[in-house]
Amino acid sequence: MHLSKAMTAALATLVAGAAVAVALTTATPAGAAAGTGTGYLRTSGNKIVDSTGATVRLTGINWFGMETDNGTFHGLWSSNPWKSQIDKMASLGYNTLRVPYSNDALKAGATATGINDFVNPDLVGNSPLQILDKVIAYAGTKGMRIILDRHRPTAAGQSPLWFVSATPESTWINDWKSLAQRYANNPTVIGADLHNEPHAEGTNPNATGACWGCGDQARDWRLAAERAGNAVLSVNPNWLIFVEGVSCPSGGLSNVWDGDPSNDEDCGWWGGNLSKAGQYPVRLNVANRLVYSPHEYATSVYHQTWFDAPDYPANLPGIWDKYWGYLYKQNIAPIMLGEFGTTLASNIDKIWLQELMKYMGTGVNGMSFTYWSWNPNSGDTGGIANDDWTTINQPKQDILQPYLIPPVGGTGPSVTPTANPPGQCTVAYRQTNTWQGGFQGEVTVKNTGTSTINNWSATWTFPSGVTLNNGWNAVLTQSGTTWTAKGPDWSKNLAPGASVVVGFTANGPSSQPANATCS
Repeated sequence: MHLSKAMTAALATLVAGAAVAVALTTATPAGAAAGTGTGYLRTSGNKIVDSTGATVRLTGINWFGMETDNGTFHGLWSSNPWKSQIDKMASLGYNTLRVPYSNDALKAGATATGINDFVNPDLVGNSPLQILDKVIAYAGTKGMRIILDRHRPTAAGQSPLWFVSATPESTWINDWKSLAQRYANNPTVIGADLHNEPHAEGTNPNATGACWGCGDQARDWRLAAERAGNAVLSVNPNWLIFVEGVSCPSGGLSNVWDGDPSNDEDCGWWGGNLSKAGQYPVRLNVANRLVYSPHEYATSVYHQTWFDAPDYPANLPGIWDKYWGYLYKQNIAPIMLGEFGTTLASNIDKIWLQELMKYMGTGVNGMSFTYWSWNPNSGDTGGIANDDWTTINQPKQDILQPYLIPPVGGTGPSVTPTANPPGQCTVAYRQTNTWQGGFQGEVTVKNTGTSTINNWSATWTFPSGVTLNNGWNAVLTQSGTTWTAKGPDWSKNLAPGASVVVGFTANGPSSQPANATCS
């Protein structure tokens, strides 16, 4: 995807919070990592696991712009500072950033434009890579992970194959090796999405686009992914290799007018068809590094035939099983749905998004994903951020929220005192949203002392008639007018200077809490 990309009919012939927020009212399951885990990631069957073997689920978002003529993240022109935007992503529960780039942004002398110098003075004069370095460093402090996505060979646009005349395969691979070496000692950066949305071009039997398993070195995306993936792993064996699908396995569009059914095949979204990956798997030289990463979209991008099926949406799981879900269900490899999104303008699309999230599963054992996109200027999907790059598209966020696993910011080694010293924590409240019959708020609990608070908790009261709807980043309960937040099993302690943001939605009149205490 990129902003304002419209699917052609030929494509398919058929807040600035500093802590984390996500729906969590029970302890993290056994064998699950807090947030995005510890150290570098690898795979085990259909799971992504951390360096301790604990299961990790990446629940992220795309922040694009580095693949365009600006050479850097869009929205840096807004009145919302770049760090505040990352703060907001983390507070909403997005634990991973997928960062699209073009090879143009990596060239010597590449410049970054569209930056509000007053709001982001620390980015003035920085190159695209220097800005990327800063985003990676800051996201790492939030406990977030980074996936780099080679989105375009040049800033001019996407390409069906992984190379164009201005960016040959050798440049594609060498640039990947350079990035893999640049971030080799930084586990915030977990891997390479090798090429965005390989897809068909030309009409069968004269296909010229990306195929899967056809054996043509110049068109077989599976073979190209092996060459690039193994080159990356030769210099950085710790990275995950994310491999997207194609649109039509033949690499060509079906000719439905020639009367020859041998030229016709079932095609899907650009990058979304992994139906041949079971028969022709990507073979990497380092075991447990392969993640398949399809794309999936709604009618705001293109109105596929399956949206009109009489059994919609019951037909959707079968479609997803066929194109990519079988890889997960058969325990072949993990799935990280790299892009999916919609404007949500149509009820069809709302149903699609709800059903897709259900299909990927709840909790840490569900499939990983990065939503498209944070950016509001994605022409055919819009974003999680509204046009001001500050407020949030709440209807979208409400659908995604129950599936998000929050990042957990590093707070350093914990100390275990025999008791929590009195008077060393504070409680602050901020209302973040309101609507008829309810509101949303954040309670920040901060350790202002010099020793760790074990088994932290906070209490406050709301007036009668205010009831808890859901909460996140704590075990949140209500008894009468008293609300209690306690640290979940995976984050029970607060180190000196650390804070946690407890988010919640409530039914009833918008209210301010009283009698707040913490210990």
